[in-house]
Amino acid sequence: MNPQSDPTVQPVPASVVAQVDAADVTLSNPKRAVISLGSNLGNRLETLQGAIDALEDTPGLRVKAVSPVYETVPWGVEPGSQPSYFNAIVVVKTTLPPSSLLERAQAVEEAFDRVRVERWGPRTIDVDIVAYADVVSDDPVLTLPHPRAHQRAFVLVPWHDVEPEALLAGRGAVSELLAVVEQDGVEPRADLELRLPD
Repeated sequence: MNPQSDPTVQPVPASVVAQVDAADVTLSNPKRAVISLGSNLGNRLETLQGAIDALEDTPGLRVKAVSPVYETVPWGVEPGSQPSYFNAIVVVKTTLPPSSLLERAQAVEEAFDRVRVERWGPRTIDVDIVAYADVVSDDPVLTLPHPRAHQRAFVLVPWHDVEPEALLAGRGAVSELLAVVEQDGVEPRADLELRLPD
C-alpha cells in the first residue's frame, strides 16, 4: 500500500524531528565532566573503586581518567573527630544532562549506604560533580561548577594531576587556583591505586 494513500500514516511533526536530531547531536558530542570522590568510612579504597566502576556502568557515560589517591584531613570539622578521607578525581565523557548525572551520582552514593545525617559528617562515599563542560549555573539543586571546588585542595590537587591545563569555569586555571589554596593535610598515597574500568 502506498503510505501516502493510507490515512493512518501521519507525517512526523517537525518538532519531533528536531528533538530527535538534537538528541543525535548530543550522543555524538559527549560532554566532559569532572567528578570528585571521597570516602572516610569502611574500606575506603574499595569503595572509591566501586564508585568508579558504577559510574562506568552508567549508560551514556565513560570514565576517561582517574587521578592518584590522596589521603586528606576531614574538612570543616574538629581535628581528630573523624577518620581521614581517601579522595580522587574522575574525568568522564557523558551524554547525560547535568540533572541526570546528579541523579546517577546520588544513586551511587545510596548504593554504598551513604547517609546524610550531618553536614560534613563522615560518609562511606561522596560523589560530587565539580564541573560539567563549561556550564555555569546557580541552580540550588546543582550549582555548577561546584561552589567550593576552587577552595578545596582535595579537589584541585588530584584534578591537576590528571588535567594540568584544566580550567574551572568562572574561576580560571586549576594550576593558578592551587597556588593560593592551603595544601596541608593533602597527602599522596603512592602505595594505593585506582584503575580505569576495563
